[in-house]
Amino acid sequence: MNLHAVGAIYRFEMARTFRTLMESIVSPVLSTSLYFIVFGAAIGARMGEVDGVSYGAFIIPGLVMLSLLSESISNASFGIYLPKWSGTIYELLSAPVSTLEIVVGYVGAAATKSLMLGTLILLTARFFVDYEIAHPGWMLAFLVLTALTFCLFGFIIGLWADSFQRLQLIPLMIVTPLTFLGGAFYSISMLPPLWQKIALFNPVVYLISGFRWSFYGQADVDVGISLAAIVGFLLACLAAVYWIFRTGWRLKA
Repeated sequence: MNLHAVGAIYRFEMARTFRTLMESIVSPVLSTSLYFIVFGAAIGARMGEVDGVSYGAFIIPGLVMLSLLSESISNASFGIYLPKWSGTIYELLSAPVSTLEIVVGYVGAAATKSLMLGTLILLTARFFVDYEIAHPGWMLAFLVLTALTFCLFGFIIGLWADSFQRLQLIPLMIVTPLTFLGGAFYSISMLPPLWQKIALFNPVVYLISGFRWSFYGQADVDVGISLAAIVGFLLACLAAVYWIFRTGWRLKA
């Protein structure tokens, strides 16, 4: 692997992040803090426990996932779309850099930003809600797997999009609604039986359920199934990226 090429792409993307620190890091953390204030401190103080956990603490994994999914997609999609839009993608494709090195550079940088954001949100939550992490190793594993998977998904969106407007189409119309309906603010066991079965078709349910289990040891879905779901989606995204670069779809047109 050409580590110099990977490092150059990675450093360029990270430098862009630090040039736009307010938009990339500070703004999402402040937005999530508002959720903690409204749902955790204000509303949560007037609600009972959910599965033996205070409501303010219960929503922490869901809020982290809400930010992590949207920011992972946004970071990765914009990172690869910008060279497409400016035309510099052709210089990258003609350089002695493999598909793997391109993906590792762009997705690695986007995942690093997402993990920084997730860590800051968890630290910020301490100012509003007391919480414990029952399985810190699994929490980190779910955090890393989710960041990598959705950065790859965002990378695909960036390759697919043909305008800046389309970069936001799938995140706003599909991913964000699925996250809100995926148990970010509630347990699906609180739903009527029919809607519990319908909710199981929502892939985000498995992500939030597994991540919440790593905090409190309780989950809506078996942890093994949650882990298998995210690994399966990761492999599907890898296969899609490989096919795109092999065929030149949306790259050579």
